Amino acid sequence: MQRRLTAILSADVVGYSAAMERDEAGTLARLKANRATLFDPCVARHGGRLVKLMGDGALVEFASVVAAVECAGEIQQASEVHDDEATRIRYRIGINLGEVIVEGDDLYGDGVNVAARLQALAEPGGVAISGSVRDQVAGKIAAGMEDLGEHAVKNIARPIRVFALRAPARAATSASPPSRTSICVLPFANMSGDPEQEYFSEGITEDVITDLSKVGALSVVSRNTAFSFKGKHVDIGQVARQLHVTYVLEGSVRKAGNRVRITAQLIEAATDSHLWAERYDRDLNDIFALQDEISEAIVGALKLKLMPSERKAIEQRSTTNPEAYKLYLMARQYNAMGNSRHRDITVRFCQRAVGIDPGYARAWALLAICQANHRMVNVGTGDTGWDAAERALALSPDLAEAHAAKGRILGDAGRYQEALEEHAKAMRLDPEGYEVNAAAARCYIPMRRYAEAAACLERAATAIDADFWALGMAIQCYEALGDEEATRNAARRALARVEKVVAAEPDHGLAIGWGVSALVALNERDRAKEWTGRAMLLEPDNLNLRYNLACSMVGLGEAALALELLEPVLERAQRHNLTWFATDNSLDSIRDDPRLHAMLAKAEARLAASASDAG
Repeated sequence: MQRRLTAILSADVVGYSAAMERDEAGTLARLKANRATLFDPCVARHGGRLVKLMGDGALVEFASVVAAVECAGEIQQASEVHDDEATRIRYRIGINLGEVIVEGDDLYGDGVNVAARLQALAEPGGVAISGSVRDQVAGKIAAGMEDLGEHAVKNIARPIRVFALRAPARAATSASPPSRTSICVLPFANMSGDPEQEYFSEGITEDVITDLSKVGALSVVSRNTAFSFKGKHVDIGQVARQLHVTYVLEGSVRKAGNRVRITAQLIEAATDSHLWAERYDRDLNDIFALQDEISEAIVGALKLKLMPSERKAIEQRSTTNPEAYKLYLMARQYNAMGNSRHRDITVRFCQRAVGIDPGYARAWALLAICQANHRMVNVGTGDTGWDAAERALALSPDLAEAHAAKGRILGDAGRYQEALEEHAKAMRLDPEGYEVNAAAARCYIPMRRYAEAAACLERAATAIDADFWALGMAIQCYEALGDEEATRNAARRALARVEKVVAAEPDHGLAIGWGVSALVALNERDRAKEWTGRAMLLEPDNLNLRYNLACSMVGLGEAALALELLEPVLERAQRHNLTWFATDNSLDSIRDDPRLHAMLAKAEARLAASASDAG
């Protein structure tokens, strides 16, 4: 019998039986829509695993207690904005941290029972948490917690100490310690007049977020959440209320040649007043000192004390060379575009960055990831990225991207348990990071741990809102889980992103390939086949693209076309590619096809002969 300590969220729809009696079909449709567009995506973004649905109820498991509480708060807040009270889906939610018994995919035991009892004690639209949860999240969330005392509940021998989660505005009556000062750093606007300079303004924003996160007295909204407002005209007060923050920082970056101008203003949301504002005109060589100055000015404006260790942490950067920093930011931008033609560029930019500054850990980590991606596109040829990942870890043992890169490379080699250890370290260091979640998902998928992979992919898709790869892979995971609604939801989102990319880059072969995957999931057969032909005309020698298209054609029942696409891939496949062939559920329906067996046998013979020659 397996046991583990975990955070359990139990949710139940308020007034469900009465609503079903009034309008059975309409209520069921609204509940399904709510789960597809709100509940399930929110659970996935926060790393939860849906254990089971029970009519109008749901049981969800989280590895992180903070993630469980933040997920519950987000669900309840989003539910309250529905205009029509009569058709609103509202939940009661209970959260407990306790030991559970694991049987297959299901969970049992007191840990689950307590969560269910807490859910019954919650107010309509509210969240009730146990004392163990309260102890874990105190000081780590913006919401307050009101002590409701001990409650005797059915089938639980001991009384349960219950706390109600309260929005910050109602937290004054809470018995818990006051929350830290909270702030959201909105993405700095690129005022350079050149869209290609977007990478620089994004980099500045992320560094300011990172610097402020090192201040113990500050609670800083994550990069992923802050960047969800990128490019939008926002109402500062509304942003503050939505994110439960007291202050909002906004600004702009203008880069021209070797000069940079940064403007920043700190706004107190309650009064919509400027607490601090400044404009900086500097030489690009002063960019790091300027970032330090901005962070310290914000801390000063908030009347917070910057401890010596915090000041040292802010000033300690992965590089102090502005040229290396610029190359790293450019490489990261190209890598995020997902275009196979950019793989060589990203590797060259990273190599140049570490050539300028051999101690630049983040650039070494990105180089490792880019080399692993490049190797995948070229089906097993080129540097694995191992040396770069090891160099990054030697320079910065606590760098999340470095552990993610090493985990990615170990997973590509089929060393899954070692890979999972690296991914766990990366997740603890940066649970919302794109590379961290993308790399972990790549490990979970061949292990057929699809629920965990889907959760990682949803977080990756949130981290980069233009990324289509993560949602494309999520389609495969949801299909494997048999979740038709989630599959179609992921497919619609993936297709929207692909169409936006292809409108700007009509020759983006990989984007078109992932668009095919979405079209197949949406049962748009004719369009899927048309896009497949277009992708092959654009990039006939892209073996990674051929493989993705083949998987989509299997989904359409076009086995002959799938095998035709796969043949050149298997002619050049390396050992780790064959491992993926053996585990990819997208190929399950043709796995017994004699033509595929013949191709695989030929590939095995070629690899055996190569190994013999090398020996």
